[in-house]
Amino acid sequence: MSARTVSQEAAVWQAAALVLGYPDEELVATLPTVRRILAHVPATTAASLGTLVEHLAGTPLHEVQAQYVETFDTSRRRTLYLTYFAHGDTRKRGVALLRFKQEYRRAGYALDAAGGGELPDHLCVVLEFAATVDRDRGRELLLDHRAGLELLRLSLATAESPWSAALEAVSGTLPALRGDDHEAVRRLVSEGPPAEEVGLSPYGGPAFDPRMDEARPPAATDLPMPTVRAGTR
Repeated sequence: MSARTVSQEAAVWQAAALVLGYPDEELVATLPTVRRILAHVPATTAASLGTLVEHLAGTPLHEVQAQYVETFDTSRRRTLYLTYFAHGDTRKRGVALLRFKQEYRRAGYALDAAGGGELPDHLCVVLEFAATVDRDRGRELLLDHRAGLELLRLSLATAESPWSAALEAVSGTLPALRGDDHEAVRRLVSEGPPAEEVGLSPYGGPAFDPRMDEARPPAATDLPMPTVRAGTR
């Protein structure tokens, strides 16, 4: 891949990370930065993401916030938490979350400071990491959750959501779906994420100790479908 293409890829991820965040005043203030980033991505992608930027800039904040919550907080098929697609409300999700945290730690990524309080599998966090910290590790995390990303892309397109442009842009930076991925997407479209609810810690799985990479026994607290937390990105 050429240096120019790598640069464009990072720009797409950075722009998508910003416009997929919760639409508060801070995000609105970053939209001029997003417009500058779009000058470094392919024209078609820039035009598509530009439409989303203008929607965010031109819609009253309370309206776009309501749209965002309706989009990402009311459907199991439109969450921004990547491990939810593969593991739903099961203990396996805690192990998957731990893997994200380990990858960030190896790259020296201070999640608490950079993630705005989000879980490590939140798509905005992963895209920011891939764009600005470690392209290869970030891209691998995206590819590992390719089926979930594709379900999210399809669900946003079906809902005619303005945020569909961001998922189309991210998908365009990844390889075409392969056989196993096609089957995983087909299964997700048919069945949705796993729905088995089990006792999990508030972190979404086994509790995490920052001094060690192993998960401790989970607390007996139910974790429902992830919800959008107002004012976080």
